[in-house]
Amino acid sequence: MSRFSLNQASIKYASLEEAVRTTVDAAIPAIGLWREPVAERGLAASAALVRAAGLRVSSLCRGGFFTAPAGPARRHAIDDNRRAIEEAATLGAPTLVLVAGGLPEGSRDLSGARERVRDAIAELEGDALAAGVMLGIEPLHPMYVTDRAVVSTLGQALDIAEQFDARAVGVVVDTFHVFWDPQVLESVARAGATGRIASYQVCDWVTPIATDPLLSRGYPGDGHIDFESITRAVAAAGYTGDVECEIFNQDIWDSPYDEVAATCVARYEELVAPWVRATRGRSG
Repeated sequence: MSRFSLNQASIKYASLEEAVRTTVDAAIPAIGLWREPVAERGLAASAALVRAAGLRVSSLCRGGFFTAPAGPARRHAIDDNRRAIEEAATLGAPTLVLVAGGLPEGSRDLSGARERVRDAIAELEGDALAAGVMLGIEPLHPMYVTDRAVVSTLGQALDIAEQFDARAVGVVVDTFHVFWDPQVLESVARAGATGRIASYQVCDWVTPIATDPLLSRGYPGDGHIDFESITRAVAAAGYTGDVECEIFNQDIWDSPYDEVAATCVARYEELVAPWVRATRGRSG
């Protein structure tokens, strides 16, 4: 359990105070935070609350949405990401998770959108280095490519990340988004070779797909993902950071928070932790 983290999204309706209490009561040592609940409570108060509870912050979600063309919307996005980097540093989060953003309205230019993601990260690299926060590019499943993330594979995320200092820019390995990729194990090894695994997140792919496909995640073990192979690859790549359970699922959100946390712990111990422990390596 020493490396397990409960991502706040798994208990979406909990206030920050409730999420912290739930995490502590479940004997989970770390929590993944989201910016909106932090903003509701206030940044300084949120940081103090987490510290007082003795929790690590495994990541802050989210930044990104970089695909707008030049203009006020793009400038606002980059400025907001600078604030997000500062927030992550204040909270003690080593990683700011980045979701690239989808195609701008009326555009079909995926290549151009990915170039704008790269260019935005170039503007933020110095801020991340100064703050000691890694920008974690999270590839999303291709079904989200037009509306949410033009970066769909770990390989594409690494093509961007490798243009920058490894202390500043890495990738997020989220089982839900990458398990289908025939090159996922090779890409994990590639990320580990330069210490670019910023975060490892686990949840399952359940079918049938929900009406809102964002809500098709499940507890590990409830779907189709082979957690052994991916976790072994992440461990062999040298990643020794926290492993977050991050679930978007309406039925789970409607469940008591303590039941969700207990189930996440049980599934982690059964399906993920044995392979986290199976390989020892350097930190990512």
